[in-house]
Amino acid sequence: MSGDVSLDIRTLTKENLEHFFISQGEKKFRAGQVYDWLWQKSCRSFDEMTNLNKDTRQFLKNHFLFHTAAPDTHQVSADGTIKIGFRLHDGLLVEGVLIPSEGRITACISSQVGCALGCKFCATGLLGFRRNLTAGEIVDQVTSIRNPLFSGDNHLSNIVFMGMGEPFLNYENVTAAIGKITSAEGLGMSPQRITVSSVGIPKMIKKMADDNPKYHFALSLHAATDVKRNEIIPFNMKHPLREVAESLKYYHQKSGKRITIEYILFGDFNDSVADAKDLAAFCRSFPVKINIIEYNAVKETAFNKSKPEKTKAFVGYLEKCNLVVNIRKSRGKDIEAACGQLAGNQLKLKSQ
Repeated sequence: MSGDVSLDIRTLTKENLEHFFISQGEKKFRAGQVYDWLWQKSCRSFDEMTNLNKDTRQFLKNHFLFHTAAPDTHQVSADGTIKIGFRLHDGLLVEGVLIPSEGRITACISSQVGCALGCKFCATGLLGFRRNLTAGEIVDQVTSIRNPLFSGDNHLSNIVFMGMGEPFLNYENVTAAIGKITSAEGLGMSPQRITVSSVGIPKMIKKMADDNPKYHFALSLHAATDVKRNEIIPFNMKHPLREVAESLKYYHQKSGKRITIEYILFGDFNDSVADAKDLAAFCRSFPVKINIIEYNAVKETAFNKSKPEKTKAFVGYLEKCNLVVNIRKSRGKDIEAACGQLAGNQLKLKSQ
């Protein structure tokens, strides 16, 4: 292949780079050096490739672009959570979060700028969709978050695709990024420490199952009847729960894995014992682990947090059904870094 000065170098495979260098009369091993800088050493510019001479670095600048997601802003919560705003080459901003908790450091990263699904409780959904992130921009969030500047001496232990965007609407770049994050030629993290969360796109759940991923999958359910789910997740009107459940059965049959169900409790909407019964009924067809998530206020929505007594009764019913239930406490609420709040600051700017 020939060089294209409008092409981001991180969209190329190692084989692409080898063909490029050979076609330009250069040594094939240069491709390995460049690829190592791009994905294992996580460099952010051609000038950082210090084992290449200046002529070779200029040669790369003449042929390729180098688009990055660079840390631009950061806020620190009272509980130690850090929210980072990443500025992209076109001026757009995405947010990622570093979440320290007992025994682990988790990076919550984004897959899109905004989101097209318009979930009624989510700040990102209210922001709208701008574009997909590239694999390189996704990886940049991880390498920045695990930088000692943010993580200190702690090692990043887990990654969750639960930031801005719907990962399965950017499936190619998300899976490519996970490949770079887990490869020995990349960051070398175990795929068992990665979870991809989706609102539930049936055909993409089946595609994921066919691809036999090593990472974990979580379904953002939040309501277990079509009537209620349609109210908060408009996408459900196109693909109702019957289709979602069918795809989950397929995923379990292909992978043998237990499915994580994420369920945000909204006060007086989906937090009654009757709602718990509906959730238990939905989970009968496949093994699950249920994460109950505390709602985090987004001023532009009409939803409220569930009261403690209702949460206790809801969880108690599920446990009586012998379901595995975890209650996830929100972190970073004071800096709008908690679940559902990403892009909150951008919403404020949009409304001004």
